[in-house]
Amino acid sequence: MKLKICGMKFENNISEINNLNPDFMGFIFWPNSKRFFNEKTIDISNTIKKVGVFVNQDYDLIINKINQFNLDFVQLHGNESSEFCNKIKAHCKVIKVFSIGKEFDFKKLNLFEKVCDYFLFDTKGESYGGNGIKFDWKILKKYNSKKPFLLSGGIDVLDFPDLLNIQKLKIPLLGIDINSKFETKPGLKDYKKVNELINKMKK
Repeated sequence: MKLKICGMKFENNISEINNLNPDFMGFIFWPNSKRFFNEKTIDISNTIKKVGVFVNQDYDLIINKINQFNLDFVQLHGNESSEFCNKIKAHCKVIKVFSIGKEFDFKKLNLFEKVCDYFLFDTKGESYGGNGIKFDWKILKKYNSKKPFLLSGGIDVLDFPDLLNIQKLKIPLLGIDINSKFETKPGLKDYKKVNELINKMKK
């Protein structure tokens, strides 16, 4: 199970979490986010995939950020169309986010199958991510695609046994995306808590 740590913001904290060597690190380029990343460079290990997170933003801005930061993935967290995903995919790998409520029709994903590398399922909430709330993971039993996905939405260390149960389902869970439950304040990740999770994942 791979680990993506999203909403990184502060240079010293990024350096600290870099030492834990997660699979992905997410940087939010949406100005309305409390975790908006406004640094000039990203200095992390080349073994960690850099993910730029955008919400209904301009194509040219996204391309500029891909080039400026040498992003490995673009995560589209808004209402972007499959056509828009395809345009971005010509320049960078794409993670498309879908917000899950009490009910979700997985048929919506069909249009995005060929234009995304991964899906990410987050909880439908007041904001585009970082709400710290889980959706009912039982709905994942209805997932019938072969496209790998990341699971997000209020994940905490204590959820690890439930995550292992999801792994037992015959669905392509690539990994988990953590954020608010591992913070001491927006954008500042708790090294000890992240390390605790990573140790559990290694067992």
